[in-house]
Amino acid sequence: MKLSEKIQHTKRPFVISGPCSAESETQVHHVFQQLAQTGKVHLFRAGIWKPRTRPDSFEGIGQIALKWVKDASKENHIPVCIEVANAHHAEMALKAEIDAIWIGARTTVNPFTVEEIAQALRGTDIPVLIKNPINPDINLWIGAIERFEKSGLFDITAIHRGFSVYNHRKYRNMPSWEIPIALKEHYPDIPLICDPSHISGRRELLFEVSQKAMDLNFDGLMIESHPSPEKALSDSRQQITPSELNKLLSQLILRSQDAPDSIHSVLQEVREKIANIDDRLFDLISDRMKLSEELGILKYQNNITVLQQKQWEKIIKERLLKKNDYNLSEEFIRGWLNEIHQESIRHQINIMKQQKDGEKN
Repeated sequence: MKLSEKIQHTKRPFVISGPCSAESETQVHHVFQQLAQTGKVHLFRAGIWKPRTRPDSFEGIGQIALKWVKDASKENHIPVCIEVANAHHAEMALKAEIDAIWIGARTTVNPFTVEEIAQALRGTDIPVLIKNPINPDINLWIGAIERFEKSGLFDITAIHRGFSVYNHRKYRNMPSWEIPIALKEHYPDIPLICDPSHISGRRELLFEVSQKAMDLNFDGLMIESHPSPEKALSDSRQQITPSELNKLLSQLILRSQDAPDSIHSVLQEVREKIANIDDRLFDLISDRMKLSEELGILKYQNNITVLQQKQWEKIIKERLLKKNDYNLSEEFIRGWLNEIHQESIRHQINIMKQQKDGEKN
């Protein structure tokens, strides 16, 4: 059975765990053994090569650690996956008979490197887990999947690890949950794993992010685990011990995907009300765009630019002042207004072009 099929046929969550970095043979064997004893880990993970931001950081043990993780995997009868960041890494992973590989966020963002790795793996059936790119661009994520599929690799799983943002007040990497949800719309048959470790960046947020992923029907979790997290050579703040992982997994609430028959009719009634409101919303938005076109004509006739920055800032400010009245988050209000504004600009530009073309004729 393919790994992707195994993930989908395993009772949620499918759990991938292990240290951020393989630091020593003893550490690898120790943590893998402890994780196996929980009875809840389906796939081991360990970083062999670490693409760090700065060169003086710990960048992994390298090739020698391949034997450590493979031996510890066999010893505990649980397969292991590692990250590969270039074609040479991929070739070494194949030679070491590593069970699966993952493509990191820093690699997914580079189509050239993804293509080189895909070519290095051509002709094999090794499972490939693909993390989202560091920036919130779903097309890069989709493109990486397509490149592996075109190389004949179809045992693919997606990993959501969040997106880089400067100095976020809460997360190391912003979850932007709408992006993995959108990916699932493109690839409903590809399993989706959440990586709470890299989203949170600190262990106290791991449960919150993991529970959110389960509530959004993710197939599994990739959580970093270390026998002594405070002594870890990389990402020490986001790792937990195997016993803490066991506790976290035990506390997760796993909700059913299907509604019981007893409330099916009630759910349907509420959904119909929502659909009616959605119909009204789209009708209102359509009416709003007609008014935007009127603005476009007036701006064209009076030689005024489409974008009126001060007016736009005023609109945002006024709506944000009412966010509590609306019971809506600032993030949602900004995002929704931005989408409306962009569509309004499109309508105004089109109507101004029509006016200009009409004058020529």
